[in-house]
Amino acid sequence: MPRTTVYKASIDYLQILDEDGVLDESLGMEDGRPILSDEQVMYLYEQMWIGRELDEIAFKLQRSGRMGTYPQNKGQEANGAGSGFAMKKGVDYIVPAYRENITMHMHGLPYHYILLHWMGDERGNKIPEGVLTTPISVPIGTHMLHAVGIAWSFKLRGERERCVITYFGDGATSEGDFHGAMNFASTLSVPLIFYCQNNQWAISVPHEQQMNSPTVAQKALAYEMPTIQVDGNDVFAVYKATRDARAHCVENCAPYFIEGVTYRLGDHTTADDARRYRSEEEVAQWAAKDPLIRTRKYLESREVWSDERQLELEGRAKKIVQEIVAAAEGIEPPVSDDMFVHMFAELDDDLRRQCETLRTSSIGQNPDQAGLKAEHQNA
Repeated sequence: MPRTTVYKASIDYLQILDEDGVLDESLGMEDGRPILSDEQVMYLYEQMWIGRELDEIAFKLQRSGRMGTYPQNKGQEANGAGSGFAMKKGVDYIVPAYRENITMHMHGLPYHYILLHWMGDERGNKIPEGVLTTPISVPIGTHMLHAVGIAWSFKLRGERERCVITYFGDGATSEGDFHGAMNFASTLSVPLIFYCQNNQWAISVPHEQQMNSPTVAQKALAYEMPTIQVDGNDVFAVYKATRDARAHCVENCAPYFIEGVTYRLGDHTTADDARRYRSEEEVAQWAAKDPLIRTRKYLESREVWSDERQLELEGRAKKIVQEIVAAAEGIEPPVSDDMFVHMFAELDDDLRRQCETLRTSSIGQNPDQAGLKAEHQNA
């Protein structure tokens, strides 16, 4: 029997808005109009700018000791804004990692919750009723399994108009949880978009050293999952790819994979110093591809943006962020009862005594409670 080819595949790359803010009309127009109206692009630009302003202030909060370690979103804003805009607020579920501030906010999460999370206040993870997002996930890759579960629940309940999107970095695709999630999503056929923000660095390890595949997108092929690579700094390409992916997920009750090629212009977190492993030339090359710069150039070419509007936005963004910080820092102090009432549905006598006294002396008085009965009898 002759040797035959059993599998062939190709992966498309999508860019609609280039670094100079020029729109590829063959890809970015539908029915004679841009796929995003001027008003929509202005809205997305404003969301990205406010997110960038929040990043800068959050960095200063950490450096001044007012907040813990923080991972900036700087340089990756188009991924969150474009994809978040393509998902349906109040219908779809967002399962973020830790660089999706804009996405979570667009879907209803107040920004001060994000600051509270990084301030170590657990109330930042208490998602308000009706906001369809899970809390920020710091462990690498574990949240993708939760995303599969949520999407599976939509399928089991027959909620066929709903979809889930989960975000992660290129480094997360080397984790076992990523492959477990991909396999479950594919074999169970659930409506889930896997969105990889490939920012070129898994902390200090470059893309080419932590994987041998030239693209991240091709990893989806092993799970027979449709996939595309997009310019992650192009809000048009991100929006279109996510919109089309969502349509596929809903219509076929099946997953989709998107790789957004982007770059983090800041350090991995405020605990990192990227100057130790990245060259100034590399950062400068990617800075020229900044999603905010190209989006503004596009708006200016459409004659709907001006220096005056820019100054107004910058002033408004500063005021908004000041209010966000005030809300986070002005929250009333937590009370010790929270450790009990948020953990247990009912408090027995011993737990109530601990809650009232903040002492665990009752454990020593009752060795059985601590599982020490045998040792107690032999003493």
